[in-house]
Amino acid sequence: MARLTFLGAARTVTGSQYLVEAGDHRILIDSGMFQGEKTLRLRNWAEPTFDPAKLDAMILTHTHLDHIGRVPRLVKQGFKATIYCTPPTVALAEVLLKDAAHLQQEDAEYLNRKGLTKHQPALPLFDDQDVEATMKLFSALPLGETRKLSDAFSFSFRDAGHLLGAASVDLRISEGGRERRVLFSGDVGRFDAVLTKDPELAPEAEHLIVESTYGNRTHAHVPILDQLEGVLKRTFARGGVLLIPAFAVGRSQQMLFLMDQLVSSGRLRPFPIHVDSPMAIDATRIYAQFPEAHRVSLSGALGQSAFHGKWVSFHRSRAESQALNTMKGPAVIISSSGMLSGGRILHHCRIRLPKPENTLLITGYQAVGTLGRALLDGTRVARIHKGEVPVLAEVTDLKGMSGHADAGEIVRWLSAVKATPKMVFLTHGEEESAFALADKITRERGFATRVPELNETAEI
Repeated sequence: MARLTFLGAARTVTGSQYLVEAGDHRILIDSGMFQGEKTLRLRNWAEPTFDPAKLDAMILTHTHLDHIGRVPRLVKQGFKATIYCTPPTVALAEVLLKDAAHLQQEDAEYLNRKGLTKHQPALPLFDDQDVEATMKLFSALPLGETRKLSDAFSFSFRDAGHLLGAASVDLRISEGGRERRVLFSGDVGRFDAVLTKDPELAPEAEHLIVESTYGNRTHAHVPILDQLEGVLKRTFARGGVLLIPAFAVGRSQQMLFLMDQLVSSGRLRPFPIHVDSPMAIDATRIYAQFPEAHRVSLSGALGQSAFHGKWVSFHRSRAESQALNTMKGPAVIISSSGMLSGGRILHHCRIRLPKPENTLLITGYQAVGTLGRALLDGTRVARIHKGEVPVLAEVTDLKGMSGHADAGEIVRWLSAVKATPKMVFLTHGEEESAFALADKITRERGFATRVPELNETAEI
Protein backbone atom coordinates (compact mmCIF):
# COMPACT_ATOMS: atom_id res chain seq x y z
CA MET A 1 0.00 0.00 0.00
CA ALA A 2 1.34 3.43 -0.96
CA ARG A 3 1.91 5.95 1.82
CA LEU A 4 1.49 9.72 1.99
CA THR A 5 3.23 11.71 4.74
CA PHE A 6 2.33 15.34 5.45
CA LEU A 7 5.64 17.07 6.18
CA GLY A 8 4.34 20.63 5.97
CA ALA A 9 1.26 22.80 5.45
CA ALA A 10 -0.58 20.59 7.94
CA ARG A 11 -2.92 22.70 10.11
CA THR A 12 -0.91 25.73 9.00
CA VAL A 13 -0.66 27.62 5.72
CA THR A 14 3.04 27.42 4.93
CA GLY A 15 5.78 24.80 4.52
CA SER A 16 4.06 22.69 1.83
CA GLN A 17 5.80 19.31 1.55
CA TYR A 18 4.41 15.81 0.89
CA LEU A 19 6.33 12.54 0.76
CA VAL A 20 4.75 9.78 -1.35
CA GLU A 21 6.11 6.22 -1.09
CA ALA A 22 5.23 3.11 -3.09
CA GLY A 23 7.47 0.08 -2.54
CA ASP A 24 11.07 1.26 -2.91
CA HIS A 25 10.06 4.41 -4.79
CA ARG A 26 9.79 7.83 -3.12
CA ILE A 27 8.90 11.25 -4.50
CA LEU A 28 8.36 14.64 -2.92
CA ILE A 29 5.57 17.06 -3.85
CA ASP A 30 6.74 20.61 -3.03
CA SER A 31 9.33 21.59 -0.44
CA GLY A 32 8.24 24.94 0.88
CA MET A 33 9.46 27.28 3.56
CA PHE A 34 7.59 27.67 6.85
CA GLN A 35 6.67 31.31 7.45
CA GLY A 36 5.01 33.25 10.24
CA GLU A 37 5.53 32.57 13.95
CA LYS A 38 9.02 31.72 15.20
CA THR A 39 8.00 28.18 16.14
CA LEU A 40 7.07 27.62 12.51
CA ARG A 41 10.17 29.30 11.07
CA LEU A 42 12.44 27.14 13.19
CA ARG A 43 11.11 24.08 11.33
CA ASN A 44 13.03 25.26 8.27
CA TRP A 45 16.24 24.35 10.08
CA ALA A 46 15.14 20.86 11.14
CA GLU A 47 16.82 17.85 9.56
CA PRO A 48 14.51 16.02 7.12
CA THR A 49 12.82 12.87 8.37
CA PHE A 50 13.76 11.09 5.11
CA ASP A 51 16.99 10.70 3.18
CA PRO A 52 16.99 13.37 0.41
CA ALA A 53 19.50 11.31 -1.60
CA LYS A 54 17.03 8.42 -1.90
CA LEU A 55 14.21 10.39 -3.53
CA ASP A 56 13.37 9.46 -7.14
CA ALA A 57 12.09 12.92 -8.04
CA MET A 58 10.54 16.13 -6.79
CA ILE A 59 7.46 17.81 -8.29
CA LEU A 60 6.74 21.49 -7.66
CA THR A 61 3.28 23.03 -7.98
CA HIS A 62 4.43 26.66 -8.27
CA THR A 63 7.04 29.20 -7.24
CA HIS A 64 5.86 30.81 -4.01
CA LEU A 65 8.41 30.33 -1.23
CA ASP A 66 6.01 28.37 0.93
CA HIS A 67 6.11 25.73 -1.84
CA ILE A 68 9.74 25.84 -3.00
CA GLY A 69 11.69 27.65 -0.26
CA ARG A 70 13.33 24.54 1.24
CA VAL A 71 14.42 23.01 -2.08
CA PRO A 72 17.98 24.45 -2.09
CA ARG A 73 18.49 23.27 1.47
CA LEU A 74 17.41 19.75 0.48
CA VAL A 75 19.90 19.86 -2.39
CA LYS A 76 22.55 20.90 0.11
CA GLN A 77 21.52 17.90 2.22
CA GLY A 78 21.95 15.42 -0.64
CA PHE A 79 18.95 15.58 -2.98
CA LYS A 80 20.19 14.95 -6.54
CA ALA A 81 17.18 13.74 -8.56
CA THR A 82 15.15 15.68 -11.15
CA ILE A 83 12.87 18.54 -10.11
CA TYR A 84 9.77 18.79 -12.36
CA CYS A 85 7.61 21.87 -12.84
CA THR A 86 5.93 23.86 -15.63
CA PRO A 87 8.07 26.02 -18.01
CA PRO A 88 7.10 29.36 -16.41
CA THR A 89 7.85 27.90 -12.98
CA VAL A 90 11.41 27.05 -14.04
CA ALA A 91 12.01 30.66 -15.08
CA LEU A 92 10.34 32.14 -12.01
CA ALA A 93 11.97 29.71 -9.56
CA GLU A 94 15.46 30.81 -10.55
CA VAL A 95 14.56 34.44 -9.95
CA LEU A 96 12.74 33.79 -6.69
CA LEU A 97 15.32 31.44 -5.15
CA LYS A 98 18.26 33.68 -6.07
CA ASP A 99 16.47 36.63 -4.51
CA ALA A 100 15.60 34.62 -1.41
CA ALA A 101 19.24 33.58 -1.01
CA HIS A 102 20.36 37.18 -1.46
CA LEU A 103 17.88 38.48 1.12
CA GLN A 104 18.84 35.82 3.64
CA GLN A 105 22.53 36.52 3.20
CA GLU A 106 21.86 40.26 3.43
CA ASP A 107 19.74 39.88 6.57
CA ALA A 108 22.35 37.62 8.19
CA GLU A 109 25.07 40.16 7.40
CA TYR A 110 22.97 42.97 8.86
CA LEU A 111 22.25 41.05 12.07
CA ASN A 112 25.89 40.12 12.49
CA ARG A 113 27.07 43.69 11.82
CA LYS A 114 24.59 45.15 14.32
CA GLY A 115 25.06 42.39 16.88
CA LEU A 116 21.33 41.63 16.82
CA THR A 117 21.57 37.83 16.78
CA LYS A 118 21.88 35.17 19.46
CA HIS A 119 23.64 32.93 16.95
CA GLN A 120 27.32 33.50 16.23
CA PRO A 121 27.30 34.03 13.38
CA ALA A 122 23.79 34.27 11.95
CA LEU A 123 23.57 32.11 8.80
CA PRO A 124 21.24 32.00 5.79
CA LEU A 125 19.07 28.92 5.24
CA PHE A 126 20.77 28.56 1.85
CA ASP A 127 23.09 30.66 -0.31
CA ASP A 128 23.76 31.49 -3.96
CA GLN A 129 25.81 28.34 -4.57
CA ASP A 130 22.98 26.16 -3.25
CA VAL A 131 20.58 27.85 -5.69
CA GLU A 132 22.96 27.33 -8.61
CA ALA A 133 23.21 23.62 -7.79
CA THR A 134 19.43 23.41 -7.46
CA MET A 135 18.63 24.98 -10.83
CA LYS A 136 20.74 22.36 -12.62
CA LEU A 137 18.19 19.73 -11.48
CA PHE A 138 15.10 21.47 -12.93
CA SER A 139 13.18 19.98 -15.85
CA ALA A 140 10.19 21.68 -17.49
CA LEU A 141 7.00 19.74 -18.24
CA PRO A 142 4.12 21.49 -20.07
CA LEU A 143 0.55 21.33 -18.78
CA GLY A 144 -1.28 18.13 -19.74
CA GLU A 145 1.80 16.13 -20.76
CA THR A 146 2.28 12.84 -18.86
CA ARG A 147 5.71 11.93 -17.49
CA LYS A 148 6.63 8.48 -16.14
CA LEU A 149 8.96 8.71 -13.17
CA SER A 150 9.34 5.01 -12.35
CA ASP A 151 7.40 1.75 -12.38
CA ALA A 152 5.40 3.19 -9.48
CA PHE A 153 4.77 6.83 -10.42
CA SER A 154 3.63 8.89 -13.39
CA PHE A 155 2.02 12.33 -13.36
CA SER A 156 0.81 15.32 -15.33
CA PHE A 157 0.17 18.99 -14.54
CA ARG A 158 -3.23 20.71 -14.65
CA ASP A 159 -3.68 24.48 -14.71
CA ALA A 160 -4.42 25.66 -11.16
CA GLY A 161 -4.77 29.37 -11.91
CA HIS A 162 -3.33 31.21 -8.86
CA LEU A 163 -0.28 32.66 -10.66
CA LEU A 164 1.84 32.18 -13.75
CA GLY A 165 2.89 28.52 -14.09
CA ALA A 166 0.91 27.24 -11.09
CA ALA A 167 -0.39 23.68 -11.47
CA SER A 168 -2.12 20.86 -9.68
CA VAL A 169 -0.31 17.52 -9.70
CA ASP A 170 -2.33 14.60 -11.14
CA LEU A 171 -0.35 11.65 -9.78
CA ARG A 172 -0.86 8.03 -10.87
CA ILE A 173 0.44 5.29 -8.56
CA SER A 174 0.91 1.78 -9.99
CA GLU A 175 1.30 -0.91 -7.38
CA GLY A 176 0.28 -4.56 -7.15
CA GLY A 177 -1.21 -4.58 -10.64
CA ARG A 178 -3.58 -1.68 -10.00
CA GLU A 179 -3.44 2.06 -10.58
CA ARG A 180 -4.64 4.74 -8.21
CA ARG A 181 -5.05 8.45 -8.87
CA VAL A 182 -4.06 11.07 -6.30
CA LEU A 183 -4.56 14.79 -6.93
CA PHE A 184 -2.51 17.48 -5.18
CA SER A 185 -4.32 20.77 -5.68
CA GLY A 186 -1.37 23.06 -5.08
CA ASP A 187 -2.81 26.53 -4.60
CA VAL A 188 -6.14 26.83 -6.41
CA GLY A 189 -6.71 30.22 -8.01
CA ARG A 190 -9.78 32.39 -8.28
CA PHE A 191 -12.37 32.24 -11.02
CA ASP A 192 -12.46 35.46 -13.10
CA ALA A 193 -9.15 36.63 -11.60
CA VAL A 194 -7.20 39.72 -12.64
CA LEU A 195 -4.53 38.00 -14.77
CA THR A 196 -4.68 34.22 -14.39
CA LYS A 197 -6.99 31.86 -16.24
CA ASP A 198 -9.69 29.96 -14.36
CA PRO A 199 -8.38 26.87 -12.57
CA GLU A 200 -8.94 23.61 -14.43
CA LEU A 201 -11.63 21.67 -12.55
CA ALA A 202 -10.45 18.77 -10.42
CA PRO A 203 -10.60 15.33 -12.07
CA GLU A 204 -11.85 12.07 -10.59
CA ALA A 205 -9.35 10.73 -8.05
CA GLU A 206 -9.31 8.24 -5.19
CA HIS A 207 -7.55 10.73 -2.92
CA LEU A 208 -7.39 14.51 -3.11
CA ILE A 209 -5.09 16.82 -1.17
CA VAL A 210 -6.80 20.20 -1.24
CA GLU A 211 -5.65 23.60 -0.02
CA SER A 212 -7.82 25.42 2.54
CA THR A 213 -6.20 28.85 2.96
CA TYR A 214 -9.60 30.57 2.79
CA GLY A 215 -11.66 27.56 3.79
CA ASN A 216 -13.80 29.52 6.23
CA ARG A 217 -14.28 32.68 4.16
CA THR A 218 -16.04 34.12 1.15
CA HIS A 219 -14.12 36.75 -0.76
CA ALA A 220 -15.71 40.16 -0.99
CA HIS A 221 -17.31 41.01 -4.32
CA VAL A 222 -16.64 44.75 -4.08
CA PRO A 223 -15.06 45.70 -7.43
CA ILE A 224 -11.29 45.72 -6.95
CA LEU A 225 -10.74 48.74 -9.21
CA ASP A 226 -13.22 50.78 -7.13
CA GLN A 227 -11.41 49.87 -3.92
CA LEU A 228 -7.99 50.67 -5.34
CA GLU A 229 -9.18 53.96 -6.82
CA GLY A 230 -10.53 55.01 -3.42
CA VAL A 231 -7.30 54.21 -1.58
CA LEU A 232 -5.18 56.03 -4.16
CA LYS A 233 -7.38 59.15 -4.12
CA ARG A 234 -7.43 59.31 -0.28
CA THR A 235 -3.67 58.93 -0.04
CA PHE A 236 -2.87 61.36 -2.84
CA ALA A 237 -5.25 63.97 -1.37
CA ARG A 238 -3.07 63.89 1.76
CA GLY A 239 0.06 64.22 -0.34
CA GLY A 240 1.07 60.78 0.81
CA VAL A 241 2.80 57.71 -0.55
CA LEU A 242 0.90 54.45 -1.01
CA LEU A 243 3.11 51.61 0.17
CA ILE A 244 2.18 48.18 -1.20
CA PRO A 245 3.87 45.09 0.25
CA ALA A 246 3.36 42.62 -2.57
CA PHE A 247 4.59 39.17 -3.45
CA ALA A 248 7.15 39.77 -6.18
CA VAL A 249 5.70 36.94 -8.25
CA GLY A 250 2.04 37.45 -9.10
CA ARG A 251 0.76 40.23 -6.89
CA SER A 252 3.21 42.88 -8.09
CA GLN A 253 2.21 42.25 -11.70
CA GLN A 254 -1.49 42.32 -10.80
CA MET A 255 -1.09 45.69 -9.07
CA LEU A 256 0.75 47.16 -12.06
CA PHE A 257 -2.01 45.93 -14.37
CA LEU A 258 -4.81 47.32 -12.17
CA MET A 259 -3.20 50.75 -11.81
CA ASP A 260 -2.61 50.88 -15.55
CA GLN A 261 -6.33 50.16 -16.03
CA LEU A 262 -7.27 53.07 -13.76
CA VAL A 263 -5.09 55.45 -15.77
CA SER A 264 -5.92 54.12 -19.25
CA SER A 265 -9.66 54.33 -18.51
CA GLY A 266 -9.33 57.95 -17.39
CA ARG A 267 -10.35 57.32 -13.79
CA LEU A 268 -7.02 58.67 -12.50
CA ARG A 269 -4.33 60.89 -13.91
CA PRO A 270 -0.92 59.21 -14.33
CA PHE A 271 1.12 58.96 -11.12
CA PRO A 272 4.63 57.68 -10.34
CA ILE A 273 4.88 53.96 -9.52
CA HIS A 274 8.14 52.62 -8.09
CA VAL A 275 8.77 48.88 -8.14
CA ASP A 276 11.49 48.36 -5.53
CA SER A 277 12.30 44.67 -5.78
CA PRO A 278 14.88 43.05 -8.05
CA MET A 279 12.85 39.85 -7.98
CA ALA A 280 9.63 41.63 -8.96
CA ILE A 281 11.46 43.29 -11.85
CA ASP A 282 12.68 39.95 -13.18
CA ALA A 283 9.32 38.29 -12.56
CA THR A 284 7.57 41.05 -14.51
CA ARG A 285 9.87 40.36 -17.48
CA ILE A 286 9.00 36.65 -17.29
CA TYR A 287 5.26 37.39 -17.10
CA ALA A 288 5.58 39.28 -20.37
CA GLN A 289 7.31 36.26 -21.96
CA PHE A 290 4.24 34.02 -21.54
CA PRO A 291 1.33 36.07 -22.96
CA GLU A 292 -0.68 32.92 -23.77
CA ALA A 293 -0.82 32.02 -20.08
CA HIS A 294 -2.88 35.09 -19.09
CA ARG A 295 -6.61 35.58 -19.43
CA VAL A 296 -6.20 39.22 -20.54
CA SER A 297 -4.04 41.18 -22.96
CA LEU A 298 -1.09 42.92 -21.34
CA SER A 299 -1.34 45.89 -23.71
CA GLY A 300 -1.75 49.02 -21.62
CA ALA A 301 -2.21 52.76 -22.08
CA LEU A 302 -0.94 54.30 -25.33
CA GLY A 303 -0.16 50.85 -26.70
CA GLN A 304 2.59 50.26 -24.14
CA SER A 305 2.84 47.19 -21.97
CA ALA A 306 0.72 47.48 -18.83
CA PHE A 307 3.88 46.57 -16.91
CA HIS A 308 6.22 49.12 -18.48
CA GLY A 309 4.44 52.45 -18.79
CA LYS A 310 6.42 55.68 -18.72
CA TRP A 311 5.28 56.36 -15.13
CA VAL A 312 6.65 53.02 -13.86
CA SER A 313 10.22 53.00 -12.50
CA PHE A 314 12.16 49.89 -11.51
CA HIS A 315 14.81 49.93 -8.79
CA ARG A 316 17.41 47.20 -8.39
CA SER A 317 20.21 48.62 -6.26
CA ARG A 318 20.19 49.37 -2.57
CA ALA A 319 21.15 52.96 -3.32
CA GLU A 320 18.11 53.38 -5.59
CA SER A 321 15.91 51.92 -2.87
CA GLN A 322 17.30 54.25 -0.22
CA ALA A 323 16.77 57.24 -2.50
CA LEU A 324 13.02 56.61 -2.26
CA ASN A 325 13.12 57.46 1.45
CA THR A 326 13.01 61.19 0.74
CA MET A 327 10.40 60.98 -2.04
CA LYS A 328 7.22 62.98 -1.52
CA GLY A 329 3.75 61.94 -2.58
CA PRO A 330 1.67 61.42 -4.54
CA ALA A 331 3.42 58.19 -5.49
CA VAL A 332 3.24 54.42 -5.09
CA ILE A 333 5.98 52.07 -3.89
CA ILE A 334 5.57 48.34 -4.56
CA SER A 335 8.07 46.25 -2.62
CA SER A 336 8.36 42.73 -1.27
CA SER A 337 7.87 40.66 0.80
CA GLY A 338 4.11 40.30 0.68
CA MET A 339 3.72 39.33 4.36
CA LEU A 340 6.30 41.90 5.54
CA SER A 341 8.49 39.02 6.73
CA GLY A 342 11.70 40.48 5.31
CA GLY A 343 13.16 42.39 2.40
CA ARG A 344 13.11 46.06 1.41
CA ILE A 345 9.49 46.58 2.41
CA LEU A 346 10.54 46.65 6.07
CA HIS A 347 12.87 49.61 5.46
CA HIS A 348 10.05 51.47 3.69
CA CYS A 349 7.68 50.68 6.56
CA ARG A 350 10.20 52.04 9.05
CA ILE A 351 10.28 55.32 7.11
CA ARG A 352 6.61 55.63 6.05
CA LEU A 353 4.49 54.14 8.85
CA PRO A 354 5.11 56.97 11.36
CA LYS A 355 3.69 59.57 8.93
CA PRO A 356 -0.13 59.96 8.84
CA GLU A 357 -0.30 61.11 5.21
CA ASN A 358 0.89 57.70 3.98
CA THR A 359 -1.04 54.44 3.49
CA LEU A 360 -0.01 50.82 3.79
CA LEU A 361 -2.16 48.69 1.48
CA ILE A 362 -2.24 44.95 2.24
CA THR A 363 -3.14 42.99 -0.90
CA GLY A 364 -2.91 39.33 0.12
CA TYR A 365 -3.09 36.72 2.84
CA GLN A 366 -1.13 37.46 6.01
CA ALA A 367 -0.10 34.40 8.02
CA VAL A 368 -0.45 34.31 11.80
CA GLY A 369 2.66 35.78 13.41
CA THR A 370 3.65 38.04 10.51
CA LEU A 371 3.97 41.80 10.76
CA GLY A 372 1.32 42.11 8.05
CA ARG A 373 -1.22 40.25 10.19
CA ALA A 374 -0.37 42.36 13.23
CA LEU A 375 -0.83 45.59 11.30
CA LEU A 376 -4.17 44.45 9.87
CA ASP A 377 -5.25 43.50 13.39
CA GLY A 378 -4.64 47.10 14.47
CA THR A 379 -1.27 47.22 16.19
CA ARG A 380 -0.10 50.80 16.65
CA VAL A 381 3.55 49.87 17.19
CA ALA A 382 5.43 47.77 14.63
CA ARG A 383 8.59 45.94 15.63
CA ILE A 384 11.04 46.26 12.73
CA HIS A 385 14.74 45.33 12.86
CA LYS A 386 14.64 45.06 16.66
CA GLY A 387 13.20 48.56 16.97
CA GLU A 388 9.71 49.93 17.67
CA VAL A 389 8.05 51.98 14.92
CA PRO A 390 4.87 53.97 15.65
CA VAL A 391 2.05 53.32 13.17
CA LEU A 392 0.34 56.60 12.29
CA ALA A 393 -0.18 55.85 8.60
CA GLU A 394 -3.49 54.49 7.35
CA VAL A 395 -3.46 50.68 7.17
CA THR A 396 -6.05 49.01 4.97
CA ASP A 397 -6.46 46.01 2.72
CA LEU A 398 -7.70 45.29 -0.77
CA LYS A 399 -10.58 42.85 -0.36
CA GLY A 400 -11.16 40.10 -2.89
CA MET A 401 -7.62 40.35 -4.23
CA SER A 402 -6.44 36.99 -2.95
CA GLY A 403 -4.95 34.54 -5.42
CA HIS A 404 -6.52 31.67 -3.46
CA ALA A 405 -10.00 30.31 -4.09
CA ASP A 406 -12.42 30.81 -1.19
CA ALA A 407 -14.59 28.06 0.27
CA GLY A 408 -17.30 28.33 -2.39
CA GLU A 409 -14.76 28.38 -5.21
CA ILE A 410 -13.05 25.26 -3.87
CA VAL A 411 -16.40 23.47 -3.91
CA ARG A 412 -16.91 24.75 -7.45
CA TRP A 413 -13.44 23.44 -8.37
CA LEU A 414 -14.49 20.02 -7.03
CA SER A 415 -17.77 20.05 -8.98
CA ALA A 416 -16.48 17.77 -11.77
CA VAL A 417 -15.61 15.02 -9.26
CA LYS A 418 -18.63 12.71 -9.53
CA ALA A 419 -17.32 9.44 -8.08
CA THR A 420 -16.93 9.67 -4.32
CA PRO A 421 -13.22 9.80 -3.36
CA LYS A 422 -11.91 7.58 -0.60
CA MET A 423 -10.62 10.68 1.20
CA VAL A 424 -10.20 14.41 0.77
CA PHE A 425 -7.34 15.79 2.87
CA LEU A 426 -7.47 19.49 3.73
CA THR A 427 -4.06 21.15 4.05
CA HIS A 428 -2.44 24.53 3.57
CA GLY A 429 -4.77 26.32 5.99
CA GLU A 430 -4.95 27.35 9.63
CA GLU A 431 -6.93 24.84 11.71
CA GLU A 432 -10.11 26.92 11.74
CA SER A 433 -10.07 27.28 7.95
CA ALA A 434 -9.16 23.67 7.24
CA PHE A 435 -11.85 22.19 9.50
CA ALA A 436 -14.48 24.62 8.19
CA LEU A 437 -13.77 23.59 4.60
CA ALA A 438 -13.71 19.91 5.56
CA ASP A 439 -17.18 20.28 7.07
CA LYS A 440 -18.45 22.17 4.02
CA ILE A 441 -17.20 19.53 1.57
CA THR A 442 -18.68 16.71 3.63
CA ARG A 443 -21.99 18.53 4.02
CA GLU A 444 -22.38 19.64 0.39
CA ARG A 445 -20.71 16.77 -1.49
CA GLY A 446 -20.87 13.88 0.96
CA PHE A 447 -17.11 13.25 0.68
CA ALA A 448 -15.08 11.86 3.58
CA THR A 449 -12.59 14.49 4.75
CA ARG A 450 -9.62 14.71 7.10
CA VAL A 451 -7.40 17.51 8.36
CA PRO A 452 -4.02 15.79 8.86
CA GLU A 453 -1.49 16.69 11.51
CA LEU A 454 2.16 17.47 10.83
CA ASN A 455 4.17 14.28 10.09
CA GLU A 456 0.98 12.19 9.90
CA THR A 457 1.15 9.26 7.44
CA ALA A 458 -1.88 7.94 5.56
CA GLU A 459 -2.22 4.84 3.41
CA ILE A 460 -3.46 5.68 -0.09
